Amino acid sequence: MNNADFYIKHLNLKPHPEGGYYAETYRSEGIIPAGALLHFSEARHYSTAIYYLLEAGDCSAFHRIKSDECWHHYAGDTLLIHVLHNNGNYKCIQLGGAIDKGETFQFVVPAHAWFAAECTAGSHFVLSGCTVAPGFDFADFEMADKTELLSAFPEHAVIISRLCR
Repeated sequence: MNNADFYIKHLNLKPHPEGGYYAETYRSEGIIPAGALLHFSEARHYSTAIYYLLEAGDCSAFHRIKSDECWHHYAGDTLLIHVLHNNGNYKCIQLGGAIDKGETFQFVVPAHAWFAAECTAGSHFVLSGCTVAPGFDFADFEMADKTELLSAFPEHAVIISRLCR
């Protein structure tokens, strides 16, 4: 089995602002005009895709974007995706290949939901992918403020405290 360094090198992954490593693999040529989109002030590409890698001990800190984001499992161990919906509901999804143990190969984080990701205990790394539509733009990316998130969701203080930077 290949390790994280193998994928970082061969996929030319770079550090991501939310944690982990990434490389954009697709950005559609097609553009959706701003006037055709709710919640967006500027035009967006139809779709974008990235490789995303997390190593043990690192996390994708709580953040949200304005688009749906479909996560895909490619290699490595199991990834936990923690989702805080605006109504306060919390869900933890296991992204991985052990579908007989409740894991799933794909999961969609809905637009505007707060989410974070981490490797399971004892894991070494996870290589996943993320497809976003309308396409991702850093203008649509918001890192969570720990104090504000704790105030909005005090019942989830343990997970917020652990996965906010």
